[in-house]
Amino acid sequence: MNILLAADGSPYTKRMLAYVAAHEDWLGAHHRYVVVTAVPAVPPRAAATLGRVIVNDYYEDEAEKVFKPIRSFFKGRGIAAEFVWKAGPAAEVITKQASKGSFDLLMMGSHGHGSVVNVVMGSVATKVIANCKTPVLLVR
Repeated sequence: MNILLAADGSPYTKRMLAYVAAHEDWLGAHHRYVVVTAVPAVPPRAAATLGRVIVNDYYEDEAEKVFKPIRSFFKGRGIAAEFVWKAGPAAEVITKQASKGSFDLLMMGSHGHGSVVNVVMGSVATKVIANCKTPVLLVR
């Protein structure tokens, strides 16, 4: 099974990883895992001023802040995982990655780093569920 994990480094990302660990009987190393994170895009004028290399380095550094503990999590369990970052709105990045990757399952936390506007489910999760054709497992 191809599983996409949407991560933002929030406590709900940690809960999602805890869910994977608690359910290793069906979410173990015999699956293909891809972890995706969305890095907020630098405004175009600022990006033009800073230059492509600096902006790309910024994106990679921000993505690595999210990926570092997740890499340790998978390494500690002997599970191979791929890591992908894209700049842009989180819901759009996650939905596009799920669509183009032929994933069987998308796992994500029910909330992230956004403001607490939606009490039951975060705005990114709501948008992803509304626009994604891949089955979504929300971890609360």
